[in-house]
Amino acid sequence: MNARAMLVHHTRYRYDRPVHLGPQTIRLHPLPGCATMLAHELSISPAPSTQAWCHDPFGNRVARVTFDERVTHFDITATLTTDQTPILPRPLAVAPAARIWTAQSVDGGPSLVAYRHPAAGDAPSAPTPHLDALVARWRARLPCPTADLLMDLTRAIAADITYRIRPEAGVWSPEETLGHGAGSCRDTAWLLITVLRRLGFAARFVSGYLFQPERCAPEQLGCELHAWAQVHVPGTGWVGLDTTSGLRAAQGHVALAAAPRPQQAAPVSGLLDQCTATFEATMRTTVQPPHAACGPLRSSLSS
Repeated sequence: MNARAMLVHHTRYRYDRPVHLGPQTIRLHPLPGCATMLAHELSISPAPSTQAWCHDPFGNRVARVTFDERVTHFDITATLTTDQTPILPRPLAVAPAARIWTAQSVDGGPSLVAYRHPAAGDAPSAPTPHLDALVARWRARLPCPTADLLMDLTRAIAADITYRIRPEAGVWSPEETLGHGAGSCRDTAWLLITVLRRLGFAARFVSGYLFQPERCAPEQLGCELHAWAQVHVPGTGWVGLDTTSGLRAAQGHVALAAAPRPQQAAPVSGLLDQCTATFEATMRTTVQPPHAACGPLRSSLSS
């Protein structure tokens, strides 16, 4: 069954007084090469003084905008048309030399260094007994088949860590997530990334959309912002792993940004004056008929 869906995602910031906004980076465009994207449009209000599309150091397509005048609000509307027709998942292909993972396995070359080791400031400043014990348990399984290791670890985190919606900003450290025995999708994704890196894999944090059938109306698609991990598998490349479901990422996962650290993949980031700000995000998804025409791939600025 064809499942072409259009998502309208509104992000609204309101400020209690006119403020100066510093340069803003918007990461709401699917990753280059996204096979399910059919059309994309971005509109911003008030109209920025400058706006430019570019690629950040991690290959994400981002919009950078600036405002010369003070503003009382900052509205972003992203419209995405995507093909969500169900497809059969492909088997995880692993290069022959990496089919058995060992403590000495090395994944890739210099281009993956940033995704294998903690960045400056990420090193824990306090003991991490929960994390150390978890890594030790999985390291004790080595050597073992690479594909089994990745899926078993993802399923274990999904089963052992209770999913919790956390409206507050930020990502818990792996030690905090293990200590609570619960966490949001971004918390458990960061936990998986940390464990994978300690086992010798290159891994990165992904923010994006998750399209899923509505529970009360399976013929309709819902959508929400989501976070998951990607691991670099020799022979395949980057593979998405979802610690909420314990499964591989599928066509319902539309990646918007991927980076070594969660902060580098935030949907919107930038500086502003000291003020009281309110935030609201809404999403509306409609399933389109198979013959519906797609709009152009463009960005538009509106006031």
